[in-house]
Amino acid sequence: MLPARDSKRRVLKDVFGFDDFRPGQEAAMDSVLAGRPVLTVMPTGSGKSLCYQVPALVLGGLTVVVSPLVALMQDQVAALRLAGVAAETINSSLMRDANIEAWRRVAAGETRLLYLAPERLMTGRMLEALSRLDLRLIAIDEAHCISQWGPAFRPEYGALSRLREIFPKVPVIALTATADESTRADIAARLFGAEVTSLVQGFDRPNIKLSVCARREGKRQLLDFLARHPGKSGIVYCLSRKKTEETAAYLNQQGVKALAYHAGMGKDQREANQNAFMTETGVVMVATIAFGMGIDKPDVRFVFHTDLPGSLEAYYQEIGRAGRDGGPAEAQMLFGLGDIRMRRMFIDDEDSSAEHKRRAHGRLATLIGFCETAACRRQILLRYFGETAQACGNCDNCLNQAPRQNGAAEAKLILAAIAQTGERFGPAHIVDVLRGGETEKIRDRGHHLLAVFGAGAARRKEDWQSLIRQMVAAELLTLDAQGHGGLAITPKGEALRRGEGGFEYRLEAAPAKDRKSRGTPLAPMAAGDDALLAALKSLRLRLAKERRVAAFLIFSDRSLLDMAALKPRNRDEFALVHGVGVAKLKEFAAPFLRVIAEQG
Repeated sequence: MLPARDSKRRVLKDVFGFDDFRPGQEAAMDSVLAGRPVLTVMPTGSGKSLCYQVPALVLGGLTVVVSPLVALMQDQVAALRLAGVAAETINSSLMRDANIEAWRRVAAGETRLLYLAPERLMTGRMLEALSRLDLRLIAIDEAHCISQWGPAFRPEYGALSRLREIFPKVPVIALTATADESTRADIAARLFGAEVTSLVQGFDRPNIKLSVCARREGKRQLLDFLARHPGKSGIVYCLSRKKTEETAAYLNQQGVKALAYHAGMGKDQREANQNAFMTETGVVMVATIAFGMGIDKPDVRFVFHTDLPGSLEAYYQEIGRAGRDGGPAEAQMLFGLGDIRMRRMFIDDEDSSAEHKRRAHGRLATLIGFCETAACRRQILLRYFGETAQACGNCDNCLNQAPRQNGAAEAKLILAAIAQTGERFGPAHIVDVLRGGETEKIRDRGHHLLAVFGAGAARRKEDWQSLIRQMVAAELLTLDAQGHGGLAITPKGEALRRGEGGFEYRLEAAPAKDRKSRGTPLAPMAAGDDALLAALKSLRLRLAKERRVAAFLIFSDRSLLDMAALKPRNRDEFALVHGVGVAKLKEFAAPFLRVIAEQG
C-alpha cells in the first residue's frame, strides 16, 4: 500500500489532473488522513473541495459531504462523475425513484462521496442507515452557516454538533471561505467541542479593486459602473427577488445582456441561466445570494452590490467570485439608510436567541463602519479576518481620497461618554447621552448627571452614529459583538484621549443635482431643432438598414427627441439620453454626436 503522501499525490494527478497542491490543501489533507478533526478556512477559489475529495478517495469507504444548496451538490457530483469518481446526491429536487436508486448504490458500497443537505442527514433514519455502512469521513462545506444562520432558517446546521457523538471514530473536516476569529471560535465550539486543528489561509485578493459609495441614483450608478466593463461577465447582487427581476429587465432594456437568478425561479430556468452565464461571454447575472456558492467561473470581471450585504463575511465571499483567474477585477457596493434599516429588521425579526441577534447586530455595525471608513478598505477588511496589510493602492479611498475633516474634538467627546458610562453601552445609548436624551435608561443610571451629558446636542444623531462607526473602523473603539454590543476604548483610543495621535473622518459629498439626469422630464426643443431631429432620424434609418433591423431598435423616437433637446457634447452627456445603455453608448455615441455637432 502506498504511503498517504504518495497516495494523495497520485489521486491528485490521476483523478483531478493537477501536478501539485495549492497553498493550504496538503496540510488539511494530512490532518484528515491522520484522523484529526480540522477546520479549514481558505479564500474563495482556492480549491477547498479537494481538501476532502482527495482524502475521501485515499481513505476508501464512504465520505458524506454536507452542503447547503441543491444546485451546489448537483454541480459537485457532476464534476466528480466527469472525473470518474462514483459520487451521488440524495435531495428533494430528485424523483423518489432516483433517490432510491442512488441509496442502493451507496448501501452496496459502490459510492465514494455522498452529498446531503443537513436536513436530510440529521434525520434519525438516515443517521441509523449510515451507522451500518463503512463511513470513513464527514465533510461539512460552507461551515460558517453553523454560526451565522439563525435556528429559524436552517436549524439542522446547529444539529450537526451531534455528529461527533454519533460517529466518534469518524474524522470531520469543516470548510469555509469566510470566517472571522469569532466565527471560527463558534464553529470550533459547536461542531468540535473546541478540539480541532484550525488551518487559515490568507484572505487577501489584491487583484480586486474595492469601492463603496452612497446610493443616489441606483440605476444610473449601476449603468455607469457597467459602462467601464463593456462586454465583460459579472454579477450584480440584489437584496430581493423582485429587485433582481426588475434590475435584469432594466439592464436588457438598456442594451446589457442580463439574466436573473433567485431561489423563487423554476429549477429549469435557474439552470438555463446559470449555464448561459458559465459558458457565454459578456453575460451579467443579476442575482440574490442564492447564486454563488460553488460558482467557479474564472473570468468574472466584476461584482456589484445594489444593496448592503448581510455582513463583512458575506461581502468577502460574494466579491470573491470575481477575478479568480488572477486578472484585474472590480467590486463596487452601494448602500443607504434604507439598507441599514432593512438589515436591522431582518435581524430583529429572526426567530433566534438574543445572543445570536447581538452578534448579528455587531457584524452589521462593522460592515457599516467599513462602508463609511476613510481608511484603506483592504486594510479594514483584512484586519477583520485577523490579518494586517499595507495601504493597498487599489481601493477608492487609496485611489481617490474622499474629503476628510479633523474629528479629534468629536472623537474625544465620544471617548469621554464611553468612559464615563463604564464602557458597557452600545452606540445608541452613547449618542443619547451626547445629545442630552431624556430616556428612561439615562435617568435610571444617572447618566444625565455626567459632565458629557448634552455636550453634543448641536449635532444630529446620524452624525454621531457615523463618527462612532468610523472610530470602530479606525481601531479607536471596539464593539463587543459576542457580548452585549458595548463599546470599549482601545489603547489607540486611550492615546487619543491623552492628546496623542489624531482622528480624521470621512465627509460624504452631497450629490450635485444634474438637470440632465435620467429622472427629469424631457426638455422642450428650441426653435430650429426640427432640422436636427430630421438629421437624427436620417442617421437612425441609415444605421438600421446597414444592420438589417427596424429603425426603432436603434433608438426610439423619444430617444431622438431627447437628443435634440439636450444636445449632448460628449459620451458622458450622451449616456444621459433616454434609452442609451452600455451597448448603445459604445456603438452609437460617435455617429450621433457627430451629427449633433454638425447641426449645432
